[in-house]
Amino acid sequence: MTGILIAAMLSLLVSLLTMPMVIRILYRFKFGQEIRDDGPEGHKTKQGTPTMGGIVIILGAVIGYFGAHLVLMTRPTVSGLLVMFLFVGLGCVGFLDDFIKIYKRRSLGLRSGAKMAGQAIVGIGFAFAVTQFPNGYSYTPGSVHLSFLRDFGPPLMLGVFIIWALFLIVGFSNAVNLTDGLDGLATGATILSLVAYVVIGNWQLRQSCVNALEPNCYTVRDPLDLAVVAAAGLGGCIGFLWYNAPPAKIFMGDTGSLALGGLLVGLAITTRTQLLLVIIGGLFVLITLSVMLQIGSFRLTGKRIFRMAPLQHHFELKGWAESTIVIRFWIIQGLFVAVGVGLFYLEWMPR
Repeated sequence: MTGILIAAMLSLLVSLLTMPMVIRILYRFKFGQEIRDDGPEGHKTKQGTPTMGGIVIILGAVIGYFGAHLVLMTRPTVSGLLVMFLFVGLGCVGFLDDFIKIYKRRSLGLRSGAKMAGQAIVGIGFAFAVTQFPNGYSYTPGSVHLSFLRDFGPPLMLGVFIIWALFLIVGFSNAVNLTDGLDGLATGATILSLVAYVVIGNWQLRQSCVNALEPNCYTVRDPLDLAVVAAAGLGGCIGFLWYNAPPAKIFMGDTGSLALGGLLVGLAITTRTQLLLVIIGGLFVLITLSVMLQIGSFRLTGKRIFRMAPLQHHFELKGWAESTIVIRFWIIQGLFVAVGVGLFYLEWMPR
């Protein structure tokens, strides 16, 4: 528990204290957001707002995670390092995307093929590595089983598992990216999801099969360190939200959204809660579905279901204030998280 608190506090402090300097540097070099021409009219005023703020979230989380281990004089675990690898690796892909947007002064960065290739390289490396490195109890950071509240069903072939993990990684990193359309929306939703993973990791530690072979114990390799990783990401996001709240002084960009999507999937795979992430990250799923439905409907019928996709822009065009949409979507995400954590706890309860 001490490591969780230290990681969150260090990450929060780094994020809060370095953000003003980063904003000044980004303004100085004119690293501002390019706004889509077909976007909501109110977004035109955001043109030039500094982007790539996800750098600070990543920096805060990395310092928070390794700083907690340094303070407590403990070694980082393989599970924690692999999730951090996925987090930082996807952040690097997002950074390239953001940099190209800024350098070429356009709203599109990396071409879709190049972006997918970057996500695939990082994702495949992570997916393969989590099936390696067994500890003394033969627990690996991840398993080749599907999981909801814990592993279930027969094991998948390694190749099939890697494809499944890559689907989750690409899908969720892009889902957070789609959600990052209004000031504070994606950041606040991610904070709520990370709170859930701090709780889950801490609970799995207390009910670990390493401590007692009880009927409902968890065979997770490093649950405490995964909670520390989630706490480090949580602190970085809270510090960033201070400056990203409406009206935003900085955007996270793809640097932050891809990294945070990867962080959530990494935690889901290593805590054996892959499908539970669909509920814990329910808002991201809803917003992604709105885009898929919009595209599918237009291609099949020539008609649009929403005034604009992703979903948050539909409500903007209906006349809702941006802050109203953000707060209501946070409430929806909070309900999803409550349901997800509730299901996780109820499944464990002795019957």
